[in-house]
Amino acid sequence: MSLGSTRGSRIKHQTTMGISSKFLSKPLRAEISNCVLLVASFLLSCVLPSQSALSSTDASFLDELERASYLFFWEAANPETGLVKDRTRADGPDAREIASIAATGFGLTALCIGDQRGFTPAKQVRARVLAPLSFIAQRLPQERGFFYHFIDARTGERVWKSEVSSIDSAILLCGVLTCRQHFSDPAIRKLATQIYERVDWPWMMAGRPWVAHGWKPESGFLKSSWDTYCESMMIYLLAIGSPTHPIPPET
Repeated sequence: MSLGSTRGSRIKHQTTMGISSKFLSKPLRAEISNCVLLVASFLLSCVLPSQSALSSTDASFLDELERASYLFFWEAANPETGLVKDRTRADGPDAREIASIAATGFGLTALCIGDQRGFTPAKQVRARVLAPLSFIAQRLPQERGFFYHFIDARTGERVWKSEVSSIDSAILLCGVLTCRQHFSDPAIRKLATQIYERVDWPWMMAGRPWVAHGWKPESGFLKSSWDTYCESMMIYLLAIGSPTHPIPPET
């Protein structure tokens, strides 16, 4: 069966990640679907040797899938700060201005994929990458290099009394470093390096054997730590590999 033949059923399927759609709001379904589609399309591009090995129908389907996923992050980003909304509506423009650093990290990676695929002129992509990197490096509130989970997309200010999040900062850093690797632009590489090397990983361990989930100015470090095998792997790889503030490899 070709990819194209399942196109309608895949896009219209109303169950997301094993959870019935009746338990998810439309904006949340849209956010999850776009994130899943972006990752899936990227993985497919890695697994499949080339579009020449695909039928024209399948190649067209994959191109549409990647392009639509990429446009979600392009359109949900604030054009001035580059911060990406944590979620948006599936049925039209969303006036809410709540961004998240994790969504911004996914958005930076999406820009690399969009540039590689030629979805947007290279000059525009470069400008869109420089906007968030400059803002993050110079203006976004941070604590020892870590960032608040939820922020105002226009100002970068903390919202909802959210925590300084270790995992969401790590997701952002993955996008930052992907941009450093993908683009040869000296300004992009300098800003990305500055953002990464500023992070004080031992501080987030708070004297524990593992990295804490986060920190709040009102109450200090959160009680939970990243002590199980999960998405925390990105935290520990970034932290152990830090050239400025590393944690012990045995952590």
